[in-house]
Amino acid sequence: MAEKLISKIPEGPLAEKWTKHKSQIRVVSPGNKRKLEVIVVGTGLGGASAAASLGELGYNVKVFCISDSPRRAHSIAAQGGINAAKNYQNDNDSIYRLFYDTIKGGDYRAREANVYRLAEVSNNIIDQCVAQGVPFAREYGGLLANRSFGGAQVSRTFYARGQTGQQLLLGAYAALNRQIAAGTVKSYPRYEMLDVVLINGEAKGIIARNLVTGKIERFGAHAVVIATGGYGNAYFLSTNAMNSNGSAAWQCYKKGAFFANPCFAQIHPTCIPVHGTQQSKLTLMSESLRNDGRIWVPKKLEDAKALQAGTKRGVDIPEEDRDYYLERRYPAFGNLVPRDVASRAAKERCDAGYGVNNTGLAVFLDFKTAIERLGKDVIAARYGNLFQMYEKITDTDPYKEPMMIYPAIHYTMGGIWVDYNLQTTVPGLYAIGEANFSDHGGNRLGASALLQGLADGYVILPYTIGDYRAGTF
Repeated sequence: MAEKLISKIPEGPLAEKWTKHKSQIRVVSPGNKRKLEVIVVGTGLGGASAAASLGELGYNVKVFCISDSPRRAHSIAAQGGINAAKNYQNDNDSIYRLFYDTIKGGDYRAREANVYRLAEVSNNIIDQCVAQGVPFAREYGGLLANRSFGGAQVSRTFYARGQTGQQLLLGAYAALNRQIAAGTVKSYPRYEMLDVVLINGEAKGIIARNLVTGKIERFGAHAVVIATGGYGNAYFLSTNAMNSNGSAAWQCYKKGAFFANPCFAQIHPTCIPVHGTQQSKLTLMSESLRNDGRIWVPKKLEDAKALQAGTKRGVDIPEEDRDYYLERRYPAFGNLVPRDVASRAAKERCDAGYGVNNTGLAVFLDFKTAIERLGKDVIAARYGNLFQMYEKITDTDPYKEPMMIYPAIHYTMGGIWVDYNLQTTVPGLYAIGEANFSDHGGNRLGASALLQGLADGYVILPYTIGDYRAGTF
């Protein structure tokens, strides 16, 4: 067991670290890959894509899914898009700008070497997604479309309407199924990891419960990869599915894996407000909505009180009495400020008495201006499924009335500490995706940094640049 944290970050300039590292790591011959077994726990975008990549490389992979199918992984909640520095819009984007926006948005807490590597491989990952059949939106001429996103002043977000996470997950799921059919990956759906098996201080397997029969089983491997997401459900209400419980990461911690920045949790600014006492979770409205929606509260306290009492509706407030407070406070970014900034600003306005629903804990996200400028059909093409979801939950038509949103716990940016190779402080135990702490959001390398000497391929990034990550080492 490691007694101190050694990040294993390569020497040299940021832009050269990843290239240098790839040229120096040991590799495994194709014949020897078939002799090695890897366990991957979790089948979201991080786990499914890592398992598929390792299977493609020739390793024997066992992949464990707590749900009845990888398609039910919570990665589908990443609706808004996936970022890459391809500069399709010719708006002066670059790998360095993507890196800088990420570091700045994460309050300078992220590990710079990992984030720069993330920015470097982002373009290749978009190409891989396209090759897997992810139906990204395209411009009239056929090129992939981009839109803006919170925390950036350039358009670098690739998207598939308002269901990007679902489409990315289907691409990873298809790649995983291909390897299952080829025999390199064996799938174990409806299994929950209960413990990590250590032999002489190294991870050599897991103990898991079959959730159908209740039987407790053991599985061995040469290495274990944890891709089980974060611990957002430690909070009473979050946007996470209820089986996203963080228990696997906790078991790793109990076996000696260090944890980093557990207090660093992302508050998402665009969630449907609490609507009852019997809720088990909150519903996320996509980050992409802030691309065309405008956030506001009334300028007058009497209007806010009328909205809270239900004697007025948002459409009753004239334009001159609306406070578009993000546009007023942050003119360079407007409604596309980073998520933490938008969340704090919304809470401040509500704490001051300007909230717009019966609890006083909501602000408006209004598409009136965008519909007037672009037409309802364009807005429906971009966000139609999100509008349908909102109407189904709230019984309010967002084409006619502004949405109501409020910040909520969404993503955990702390997690299991890992080094540059994504290995924890327990030898042979690796953590990827939201389960670890090293980059930001779910924008993550999987097999490309995983298992030094075992893998060097690209995998899908599950989340967007709007999800900022924490790391202090």
